[in-house]
This record gives sequence, C-alpha cells and structure tokens, in this order.
Amino acid sequence: MRMVDLIEKKRDGLALTDEEIRFVIDGFTNGSIPDYQMSAFAMAVFFKGMTDHETAVLTDAMMRSGDTIDLSRFGDKSVDKHSTGGVGDKTTLILAPIVSCLGGKMAKMSGRGLGHTGGTVDKLESIPGYKTTLTVDEFLHQVEQVGVAVIGQSGNLTPADKKLYALRDVTATVDSLPLITSSIMSKKLAAGSHSIVLDVKVGSGAFMKTLNAGRELAEHMVTIGKACGRNVTAVLTNMDVPLGHRIGNALEVEEAVEILRGEGCPDLQEVCTVLASNMLMLCNGWDEETARAQVKEAIASGRAFEQMKRWVAAQGGDPAVLDDTSKLPQAAIQHEILAPCGGYLSHMDAQKIGEASALLGAGRQTKEDVIDFAAGVVLKKKTGERVEAGEVLAVLHANRAESVPAAEAAFLGALQWSDTAPEKQPLILGIVR
Repeated sequence: MRMVDLIEKKRDGLALTDEEIRFVIDGFTNGSIPDYQMSAFAMAVFFKGMTDHETAVLTDAMMRSGDTIDLSRFGDKSVDKHSTGGVGDKTTLILAPIVSCLGGKMAKMSGRGLGHTGGTVDKLESIPGYKTTLTVDEFLHQVEQVGVAVIGQSGNLTPADKKLYALRDVTATVDSLPLITSSIMSKKLAAGSHSIVLDVKVGSGAFMKTLNAGRELAEHMVTIGKACGRNVTAVLTNMDVPLGHRIGNALEVEEAVEILRGEGCPDLQEVCTVLASNMLMLCNGWDEETARAQVKEAIASGRAFEQMKRWVAAQGGDPAVLDDTSKLPQAAIQHEILAPCGGYLSHMDAQKIGEASALLGAGRQTKEDVIDFAAGVVLKKKTGERVEAGEVLAVLHANRAESVPAAEAAFLGALQWSDTAPEKQPLILGIVR
C-alpha cells in the first residue's frame, strides 16, 4: 500500500477502505508518512469529503493512535460534556458538581485556553491549591469516591490528532467537516466516557458562526459517536452573546458559585440546566421532565454547591474560597466603561469581547504566555437591554494599567446600537439526539 495512491484515490472522490484509512493514520503517527503527503491528503479530504463510515473509521483510528482511558468500571454512569468553545463558557464548573451529585460519574480531561479565553484548566487553577495533574490511579479513585475529577489533558491521548491538527492549522484545511468531527470525537472517545453531551456553540463568539453550520456539525458528531458505540446528544447553544456576566478565570469561578447557590444570570442557569438534564438523561435513563426537576432540586437544596466544595478539596483546592469568593485572585484595577450614547444594545460581538478580556491578561496568544487569573470583564448590560448615556456597560478587571485603554476600545468596538429593542434571541437553538 502506497500513500500516493491513497491521496490520488481521495483526490478523485473515491471512498477509502477501513484498512487504507488505518494505514494512513498509523503511518502518519509513527512518522513513516511525511507531513507533505499528509497535507496533500488533508486537502483532498477538504475538497472531496468523506462518507459517515469513512469518518467513523478515521475517528476510531485516531482514538487508537495513543493511550485510552478505561472507564468500564463505571458502566453506563460515565458521562462527559464537550463544548466547541465560547466566551464566558464556565459550564463545566457548574455541570460537574450537579451531574456527579445525582449519580453521574465525570472523569473529565480538559484543556488550556489559547486565544481570547482561558480554558477550564486555567479557571480551576485560579482556585488556590487545585491540582490539575493526577496519576491515572488517583484520577479514577477520585471519580469512584467523589463522583468527579477534572484534570488537564495528559499522557499520550490521540497523538495523531495533535499532529494532524498542527498541519491543518497551517494548510487552510481546518474547516473540513470530517476532519473537525474526527478531531473532536477521537479525543472524547479516548477519554472513555460511555455517554457524551456536545455543547455546540453557534454565533459570533463561536467557531461555528451560523446555525446551519452548527447543526451540520452536531448531526455529524452524533452519527459518528453512535457508530463508535457511544451515546451522544448535541445541544446547539447561542454564542452570539457571552455566556453569563463574567469573562475571565477567577471571575468565572465566582459566577459558577453564584449559579450553584441558585443565584446569578438566568441565561447561564438555563443553559446549564439543559446541558445537565441531557447528561442525566443519558447516564441515568431519566426522561427530560425528571432530569430537569432533579437538577433544580440539587441546586435549591445546596447539594450541588456542597459537591463542588468536595470535588475541589479532593484535588487539593481550598474550598473556603468558594464560601468566600473574595479570597480568589482579585485585580488591582476595576475600570468602568460608560455608555457613549443612549439606546438599545442591539448586538454584542462575543469574540471581540473575549479578545478585550485577553488584552487584560485573561487569555494567552502563545502556549508560553502566563495568564492573569484575576483579569477579565464583568458585563453590566447585555444584548436587548436599554441603556442611557453614561451608564456603566462593563467593568474591566486588570493588574496592568497599560492594558486598559486597548481593552476598552476593543469592548466598545464590539457593540452595536439601535433606537428600538432587538428581537429576543433563543438560548437553545436545537437538540440532536
């Protein structure tokens, strides 16, 4: 079997056999297939696509290219959530304690942020003492004892995906549905959970900018997950507006605590209720009404918040900072942005607001950048609200005074105004089961 023949076959729009796909991934992973041939293959897939069966085999081959986590000891109870990324997306911090206190087992590996936002691991590291590195035995033991563990991605999971994504990023082949699907799903499958809920973000602050593109990706990932033997549901959520009111690492931990105490932003409450309900429907076999009722009871009774403290303490974090969030990292500067005019906020470009937060130090542009856990943006007004000139739109949290003017300019540049109230946008754009 020769790689050049397989490139030609895909270039001509023909389907590859299972053996041919596994040959490509095995060879690329072990170095016998060079980058230039894999780049050509990726471009052929970009233009000619893959069948669902080809994509499922590609996903499975990438999953098997490295280590996998065995969660079979948890049976049907193991459940995970994956977000395609957004601004102010602190849902893992909220879902993990809710789902685990209701019987789900969440053994979750999360990433660090690169670009306009911190990742889940960065947010957790803003909690003093929290350890994001555990051995496999420690990781699984904690899930058994507590019901949840969230650590950074470690070991040799899906090396084929890491190598292929690096190539796609520099060869303009990122936007390929089979390659996106196999990249996301191979990592989720390698992490071992029996059931997976995908939070597919759609809008200005998301990778998928349109509902049609988001729905196509959601349907594809659900199909591939099922073909690989997992239970998968995809929830399409609106990311045309930042999620919640706080953007930044410690700021988002603080907002997660608010939600688990039954307070905070109603939009964030509802998105988390829908995601948690769908996770519990998969791992507990509940109907939707039962799942929603159980989620609401777990929050109202305080069980979910107590579970968050138990989880954080198990990983070395100080649970006292959750009872008193003023003990989290605090910014020296809190700069108010005032409305330059009166009217309705008709649109907020979520990505640009995320970039404003990154300018303050809440994100990183390179892997070597150090995140300022205290930095970020607190929104005081959101899309659809009436604002008077001079009212506070947002508060910038920073430790570097020189970063504030550029962040303020970026934030104001993300806003659009109108004389009439815009049509209210739905939070949940669809569910694919």
